[in-house]
Amino acid sequence: MKILITGGNGQLGQEMQHLLDERQIAYQAADVKQLDITNAEQVEQYFAANRPEVVYHCAAYTAVDKAEGEGKKADELVNAVGTKIIAQACAKYNALLVYISTDYVFDGTRTSGEYLPNDPKGPRNEYGRTKLLGEQAVQQYCDKYYIVRTAWVYGQWGHNFVYTMLNLAKTHDKLTVVSDQVGRPTWTRTLAEFITYLVDNQVAYGVYQCSSDGTCSWYEFACEILKDQPVKVLPVSSDEYPTAAFRPHYSVMHLAKETGFKFPMWKDALHEFMSQIEDK
Repeated sequence: MKILITGGNGQLGQEMQHLLDERQIAYQAADVKQLDITNAEQVEQYFAANRPEVVYHCAAYTAVDKAEGEGKKADELVNAVGTKIIAQACAKYNALLVYISTDYVFDGTRTSGEYLPNDPKGPRNEYGRTKLLGEQAVQQYCDKYYIVRTAWVYGQWGHNFVYTMLNLAKTHDKLTVVSDQVGRPTWTRTLAEFITYLVDNQVAYGVYQCSSDGTCSWYEFACEILKDQPVKVLPVSSDEYPTAAFRPHYSVMHLAKETGFKFPMWKDALHEFMSQIEDK
């Protein structure tokens, strides 16, 4: 099986490579220098030459706040146009496409319950809008696809909330973190294991959602990250911490447990991740 990972230098792309290396599974990983997903001619040439059978589409524009201003064009070009180009290529060469999406495709106005995969969409920021456009392109052009929504992603490679908190704790004795935004953190290892599980087990094509099990606020997440650090963490409201992009107060997604995949509890996943980075 010929495997292609787009966005190979990104947070999830590198996690995917690490996982497949562990399992001694061959793959090709391409970043923008090897494969510009926004260039239809280059994508066509790459697919014609390499004939991938499974594409883990990890390439994405993820600067959520920048997407509201200076990064708006790049956000749409990569997440919407680039995904459309990849989807068309997968359809032409009969490749299975795995597309990573986000909880931001929902409106985030609930206060309880879980967002189901087929619930109405209503993105309220640019990043969510363009990722939804990507979803629609995948569904329009591909018969063989998995759309996997995730949220609050962290991992060994790249910038993320866990590293931000740990770095801030080195120079501060007190931190404030919003306590009125609730969701589910996701370790990239869990996400990588889930999407390969879907492919390896030939789960029915469609839309799935993946995060750690259990819920927390960003404040609770920060407290768990820093519980062994000499720093005080204080809760604040979102009004005290304005951002360019809208952040939902509640974005808990239903997990795809019907697949048979076991999702770790968020604290367990976090502790395992932190033990790994401490060892290194």
